[in-house]
Amino acid sequence: MSSRAFEDDELERRRLAALGVIRQYGDPVLRTPAGEVKDFDEELGREIARMSQLMIDARGVGLAAPQIGALRRLLVYRLGEEGPTRALVNPTITWSSDETEVDQEGCLSIGELLMDVPRAVSVTVEARDADGSPVTVDAHDYEARVLQHEIDHLDGILILDRTPRDQRKEALRALRERPE
Repeated sequence: MSSRAFEDDELERRRLAALGVIRQYGDPVLRTPAGEVKDFDEELGREIARMSQLMIDARGVGLAAPQIGALRRLLVYRLGEEGPTRALVNPTITWSSDETEVDQEGCLSIGELLMDVPRAVSVTVEARDADGSPVTVDAHDYEARVLQHEIDHLDGILILDRTPRDQRKEALRALRERPE
């Protein structure tokens, strides 16, 4: 076996292990709004580190705490494979552009399905960092889409709720028919 094949096998093993930890469609925690984080302590730092590693291993671009069963307003994201991971605590969208765009989205909690989801092209998000300091993110295009997706998770909303009805029906059928 070549070292490249071994590396690919290892990455796939890590991806599957991470997906095994991430809650999947049907788990009620994904529909439950998350509570505010009050303690900015070492435990929060460990949770951010764990979520960041799970997101990277699962080959995702974002992960919200409810996706790992924690009902806390916490998300992590990164915009590229080599980009830094950013954590936002208690994020709130304080402004959204009137301009929207429909694009395909996937979700680590819904498997391999892609759906058309309309999102605001630009948003402003107010949050705290891991230390509790205020953070403002003015996000556009892809970053705005990622943030809206992850903040939806914190509110118990899935991409299934935002996609056109025909795609939602098709996706729900596929989810019902997937092997356990």
